[in-house]
Amino acid sequence: MNSLVLKVVPLKPDMNSSSNQTHKFKFISRPPLNTMGLTIFTVMSKLAADCGAINLSQGFPDFQAEPALFESTLRAMQAGHNQYPPMAGTPELRLAIADKVETLYGVRYDAEHEITVTAGATQAIFTAIAAFVRSGDEVIVFEPVYDSYVPAIETVGGQAVYAQLNFPGYKPDWNRVQALITPRTRMIIINSPHNPTGSLLADDDLSALAELTRDTDIVVLSDEVYEHIIFDGERRRSVASHPELAARSLIVSSFGKTYHITGWKIGYVFGAPELISEFRKVHQFNVFTVNTPCQLGIADYMSVASRHLGLAEFYQKKRDYFRAQLHASRFELLPCRGTYFQVARYDAISDLPDREFAKWLTRERGVAVIPVSAFYQNGRDDHVVRFCFAKQETTLAAAGEQLRRV
Repeated sequence: MNSLVLKVVPLKPDMNSSSNQTHKFKFISRPPLNTMGLTIFTVMSKLAADCGAINLSQGFPDFQAEPALFESTLRAMQAGHNQYPPMAGTPELRLAIADKVETLYGVRYDAEHEITVTAGATQAIFTAIAAFVRSGDEVIVFEPVYDSYVPAIETVGGQAVYAQLNFPGYKPDWNRVQALITPRTRMIIINSPHNPTGSLLADDDLSALAELTRDTDIVVLSDEVYEHIIFDGERRRSVASHPELAARSLIVSSFGKTYHITGWKIGYVFGAPELISEFRKVHQFNVFTVNTPCQLGIADYMSVASRHLGLAEFYQKKRDYFRAQLHASRFELLPCRGTYFQVARYDAISDLPDREFAKWLTRERGVAVIPVSAFYQNGRDDHVVRFCFAKQETTLAAAGEQLRRV
C-alpha cells in the first residue's frame, strides 16, 4: 500500500470578490486515511448515550480507583512536580516498573535504557509501529484484531497481513502463520490476554512464535495490557520471560487497565535497549513525555504490590457474577480466560448480522455491546458480541435483567 499522499488544491477564486478575500483550500486525502471511519467503540458508546442504554460496549470501569492513588498524585502536585519530566518517564516510575516486571517474570529490565512511559498503550503501540515499519513492510496481526493496530500500520505505509484465530476457541494456527511470513515481514503483533475474545497464549504458542522468528529481523510487539486480569489460576505468561522472544520484543502494558484509570492515558513499553532506543526516537517527537504528577502518584501507589496482584481475583468475581446473570438467558457464553470482556453467541436469539443485532439490543433492550465482526477486516460474522463486565454489580445486575428477557 502506498504511503499517505495529501494534495492541497486551491479553489478557483471568485473574480467578483474583493482582492483581500481569504483563500480557501480543498484537502483531498488518499488511502489509507480516507478508509478509516469512526471506531466501533465511538459508534456504540454514542448510541448507548443517545438511547439511555447500559453501556457494556466500551472497555472502561464505571467505578473509581482507590482514594490512595488520588492522594499520592495530589501530593506530587502540591510538592511542585508539575513541569516536564524526563522524556522517557520519571525515574521513580520506571524503577517501579522494573521492580514489578522482575517480580512477575523473573527478568530485570534496566530502568534507564529499557523502559519508557507512554501516553497510554495505544500511543505505545502506534509509536512502536512507526519506529520499525516502513513503506511496503508487512505486519502480521491476528483476527479478531484490536482496532488500533491496522490503522497504525497503514498510516506509516505498512501492510497488515491477517492470521486467523480459530473460532470458537480463538487459538492461533502457527502453521498458517508460517505460511504468511515473507522477506517483507517486519513485525508480528500478539495480544494476550486477548481483546476482544478473552483467550490466552500458552507456553507452546510462545515456543512456536520463537521458532518462526528465529534467524529473522522480525520485531514482536506484544500487547499485554490485561496482564493482571487472568482467571482460574492460570499462570501469567509474557514474552519477557521467554529469553529468545524477549530479545526481539517490545512489550506494552497499561496503568489505565490495571488501576481503573483509563482516562489518565498512562502506559509503558519495555524491551531490549536497541529496540527502546529506536522507539524513543519517535516517542520524543510524537509525545515527548507524560503527565508528571500522575507518573509520581502511580509510582508511589504501585509500591503496594497487592494492588495489582489482587486484580485477577477482583475481576474474576465480576466475570462469574456476570456469567451467572446470563445463565438463564439465551446467549451462549464462550470461555473467558482473561481481560474484562465476555463474548457470547446469540444464534438462539436472532439471525441478524452482529452489527445490526448490537444496535437492536441497544435500542430495544437497553444494553450496548460490541459486534465482534468489527474486529475482522472482511467483516466475518460468527454471530458473536462482546460485553464489558468491568462494572459495578448494580450495573451488571440491571444489564442481566434486560438480557434475560431477550
